[in-house]
Amino acid sequence: MWGWLRRRPREIDLAMWQQCCQRAPWLHGLDAPRRERLRALSARFLHEKTISPVGDLQLDERDGVLLAALCCLPLLELGDVGLRGWSQLIVYPDAFRVQRSHVDAAGVLHEWDDELIGESWDSGPLILSWADIQADIADPHAGYCVAVHEMAHKIDALDGAIDGTPPLPRDWQRQWASDFQAAYDAFCAQVDAGRDTLIDPYAAEAAEEFFAVVTEYHFSAPDVLEQAMPTVAAHLRRFYGEPPGLSADNQPSATAPRITTPR
Repeated sequence: MWGWLRRRPREIDLAMWQQCCQRAPWLHGLDAPRRERLRALSARFLHEKTISPVGDLQLDERDGVLLAALCCLPLLELGDVGLRGWSQLIVYPDAFRVQRSHVDAAGVLHEWDDELIGESWDSGPLILSWADIQADIADPHAGYCVAVHEMAHKIDALDGAIDGTPPLPRDWQRQWASDFQAAYDAFCAQVDAGRDTLIDPYAAEAAEEFFAVVTEYHFSAPDVLEQAMPTVAAHLRRFYGEPPGLSADNQPSATAPRITTPR
């Protein structure tokens, strides 16, 4: 377990920050002012959060900066208010198993194991799979970024309800809720009918998962999101700012298999 615990955030070394931005195309695709804003947010993250690798996973300082930057990417417009309410990032080497339980209407207890690549606990830690972070980076246009997905849940929870609607001014919140509900209902109908969708079908799991999945697409496949759900894409551009400019030149030459385990 390690963390940066200081009264004031220590500025991230410029050379290390530049290396971080080269590692992740979404960061490299930001313009200079937004990269600098992200650098400050990442320093705040490292100041406030403890990063805890699990098992034999070894993370160095550069890895910590990368994790902080990916988690802070959705906070470029919202700011460090998005870091409130939790204190620990847990990083597993790979997908991890959690035990679930549910009591049905007949009072019968059902228990099962889920294999996850990320999880966000209400008022608790954020949990990520390091292998899946690397897979996301290796395929940055695919619509996946597990760190962004889980941070969307943290943002969603800021108003006290995890329902797919982040804290917004009242008028915008009403329009957001109406537009997202319509898009979510239409998307669920497509999935239920067995039709192919441009967006990952996992978004049909719940309204909060819909918000987290389309957030991933905003940052990693904005053209796909715009084609599939232009109204949702417009709301996310307003909330998160313009998505990073990604081009073929931003894509690393290395490739990694996609892991489709639920978040």
